[in-house]
Amino acid sequence: MTIDKSLKVKRGGISTRSVLTRVERLEKMRADGKFNPETDSPIGIPKTRVVKISMKKKKKTKDE
Repeated sequence: MTIDKSLKVKRGGISTRSVLTRVERLEKMRADGKFNPETDSPIGIPKTRVVKISMKKKKKTKDE
């Protein structure tokens, strides 16, 4: 059976994710010096949030 159109979630492509995958977290922690692959375990690492930077749009000025 198919799902009715009204019940489908219209997400499209998600542009920003709130949490990184395990591989991305390990790479980021390794770059920050918080993870050593020789001594630390990749299981149970903390989640790393993605900081979303938004810039304000400039207001258009009316030329008279």
